Amino acid sequence: MTNFNVIGGPNASAYPIVHRIGPADLKDALAKGIADFWAIPSSIIFLCLVFPLFPIIGIIFASKAPHLLFPMMTGFAMVGSFAVIGLFEVSRRRELGLETSSFTPFIVLLWPYAFDLRHSPSLPSILALGLALLVIFICWQVSAESLYVWLFGPTPPESLRVFLSEVLTTPTGWALIVLGSAIGFVFAVMALSISVVSFPLLLERNVGVAVAVRTSVEAVLASPVTMALWGLIVAASLGIGFFLLLVGLAFVVPILAHATWHLYRKVVERPPP
Repeated sequence: MTNFNVIGGPNASAYPIVHRIGPADLKDALAKGIADFWAIPSSIIFLCLVFPLFPIIGIIFASKAPHLLFPMMTGFAMVGSFAVIGLFEVSRRRELGLETSSFTPFIVLLWPYAFDLRHSPSLPSILALGLALLVIFICWQVSAESLYVWLFGPTPPESLRVFLSEVLTTPTGWALIVLGSAIGFVFAVMALSISVVSFPLLLERNVGVAVAVRTSVEAVLASPVTMALWGLIVAASLGIGFFLLLVGLAFVVPILAHATWHLYRKVVERPPP
């Protein structure tokens, strides 16, 4: 650990080989993600216990800051890869034929300790990249708040119903939708580009943040249409999960997490033995 470099890593010169992928690869990754989800009961139990708590968060936002409810929900996708890294490890261990059934859902909850991740030499890099995503998330929330204040003033809406009425029936509300979607799109592309395969890569190899981010960006540039489709799949799936009183996230999130690991396998060439 004394010689570890969070940014460069000990093998910063060994850049992984990136492959182009197509929609068929996304379909296969999702199928394998569903298979992993149903094969690991602990992750199902954990997510069914924890993610139903999200409606409470939604109710709080809807009552106190309804204009930030949508940015909060979309921002969840920006930091999602960091939040579910424990599930990447589940797929990795299952792929290698290692034991997974003995881990309880409460271990998965404390993701830095799940499956001895605390001993991983890449843990500082994983935390650093997670911090970068958190900064993007905060910047998105601040931008959304600033846009609302610029268009509607500093006074928050009285309720979610009033806010929706203003947004859907007034020119100012339409401007909020257009500008907010454009700004959110920029942040989403940024987060997707630096993280689509970064966390699985760091989980498997100690390459440092710079190599992981560069590899992720190269993966997006190599298959821009497919990666855009993947981003739409993630956004639509999370949207459905939130729409189903957020309880749907108990199924959507782990499936997407497991599928992301298998997507990484298709994009990045395996390291030499």
